[in-house]
Amino acid sequence: MKDHIPSAQRPLALVTGGSSGIGAAIARELARDGFDLVLVARHAAPMQALASELAASDAHVRIIESDLARPGAVADLVKQLDPRAAVEVVINNAGVGYSVEFAAADEARQHAVLQLNVVAATELARAFLPAMIARGRGRIMFVASLGAYLPGPGAAVYHASKSYVLSLGEAIAYELRGTGVTATVLCPGPTRTGYWEGASATRTRIGRGSLTIPVMDPARVARIGYRAMKRGRAVVVAGRRNAFSAQVLPLIPRWLLLRTSATLNAQETA
Repeated sequence: MKDHIPSAQRPLALVTGGSSGIGAAIARELARDGFDLVLVARHAAPMQALASELAASDAHVRIIESDLARPGAVADLVKQLDPRAAVEVVINNAGVGYSVEFAAADEARQHAVLQLNVVAATELARAFLPAMIARGRGRIMFVASLGAYLPGPGAAVYHASKSYVLSLGEAIAYELRGTGVTATVLCPGPTRTGYWEGASATRTRIGRGSLTIPVMDPARVARIGYRAMKRGRAVVVAGRRNAFSAQVLPLIPRWLLLRTSATLNAQETA
């Protein structure tokens, strides 16, 4: 596919994990708001379908098929971009979960969670923020999780990785004050995406819907996150109940917080 052609009329946004779920929904928000797009994900076919859909908004969409959990993938991605086209918005959305007790987990899958959720997210921010600061404008969004607010027995590495993303994004947002560039961390709660299958979490109590926890539509999560990013907010938790939970969780005794989190991530046998 041809490189994005710089346009004075339409700014450029990059969306990782842009093939489905929250990433695809944010891409739709950006296209409606006048952006051209670079979509990055492991599988080209769903991105091609999304690109065809977004053509109705006159958005030029470039597709880059890449597994950002591969070491060196972010550097390779940056090399593929046209240096004449300034990336105005980066949606750092690609992520993966893994719901297995730590000592029993597959080591390669644990490493992939860390490489994608922590290393690639960090490298992407570092790759684009200096140019944004030099121009005096730009926005970056990190997609974390409500799980960032509590430890996660049964999904320990995933929760820890999202706590890292939340901490990193908040710190960067503070550092960017007065630069014209903003960083926003979006923390969704349970959302109707392919997360549960990818995380081997379809048999957990929360993944099976056994608990009375509201599950949000990715389009609604995307709207909340996108509006917060445009306002320059540092952190937004999607959904009122989730936002309330994020405020309450730090007040809960740690032993009870761990027990509650373990219940959410527990695998059901029937």
